[in-house]
Amino acid sequence: MAVCGSRTSHTGHFVGNMAARRLHYCMSGNNSTVSYSNRSIENVRKANIILRNKCQPRNFMLSQYFRTSVAKITSQGFRILSPARFSSGTTSPGLSGDNSKEQAANTVDSSKGKIRLELNSGSFYLAHPAKAKTGGEDAHFICGPAQAIGVADGVGGWADHGIDAGEYARELMSNSISAIQEEPRDSIDLIRVLEKAHMRTKARGSSTACIIALTDEGLYAVNLGDSGFMLVRHGSAIFKSPVQQHGFNFPYQLGGSSAGDLPSLADVFKVTVAPGDVLVAGTDGLFDNLYDADIMGVVIHAAEDGLGPQMTAQKIAALAQQRAMDPIKPSPFSDAAKEAGFEYPGGKLDDITVVVSYITSNANL
Repeated sequence: MAVCGSRTSHTGHFVGNMAARRLHYCMSGNNSTVSYSNRSIENVRKANIILRNKCQPRNFMLSQYFRTSVAKITSQGFRILSPARFSSGTTSPGLSGDNSKEQAANTVDSSKGKIRLELNSGSFYLAHPAKAKTGGEDAHFICGPAQAIGVADGVGGWADHGIDAGEYARELMSNSISAIQEEPRDSIDLIRVLEKAHMRTKARGSSTACIIALTDEGLYAVNLGDSGFMLVRHGSAIFKSPVQQHGFNFPYQLGGSSAGDLPSLADVFKVTVAPGDVLVAGTDGLFDNLYDADIMGVVIHAAEDGLGPQMTAQKIAALAQQRAMDPIKPSPFSDAAKEAGFEYPGGKLDDITVVVSYITSNANL
């Protein structure tokens, strides 16, 4: 999450995306409903730890694809789904259980039967070129059984103290999967998931976190820091999560010490969705380098070309890295720097994680 090279002399180490501070959503013509809860009680100042990202790929590019597949739906409403996958390659066991409430709420009556909404997700990760050998500092997961995804952005400043800056993020995401699997199938509580994951993460370090699940009420998300997500419908962004930050260069972050922010400070979102919607989640390496229109443009062209979510994520990540390496072309990050009183032209080279989820319907005759 930090700028590297000589350009850092302009402003020091930058973090955050002030261009995304405001809540972006549109209800006109979309019949969508957004519920937003800012759980921040106070801006708790913490140690000035510089943020960056890290994940666990062993090479420069990591691609991951997961399609939720329903193996069986019984008359009792049981769903047996294929196992979740974590970006490090960890595979969690498949789940089965009573999911009748989720099924009913995510179902629409039609003349041909029932239509259930599902997440069809894929991801792509590009490490910062200077961190390719160590795999970068982002982490993410796609958990098919729970219809959930997550991204985390490790605090790179820990590397200055000889600590693997991505270890905390990777452990946090792994613990998030475990916590999700412990939740009741019909009433998942993502704040509780984040609290459990935070409590169980023992690695030294800190990280942002964004976890999103498809529930009986639509998309349910918690976000702490400057990772986030946007929802695209009919080529337009109808919702975008705002950045949480104490100030420019100072986003919220979970940590293993008293200097970190608490999970209870995370913003909570509930957004209604429809078949055909596209969810794009990512770390600040994505949103610092691409404007909303850039992301929507890729999503539109991907749909026209019939591309799946993994390939769409790859194209978004590639464009973000291209812009990150451009020293002149304006970016959301350069706009944010200017707003904060700094001169910083061009993009911000960083780790880039993109998770794309197609919201699809599945009719049961």
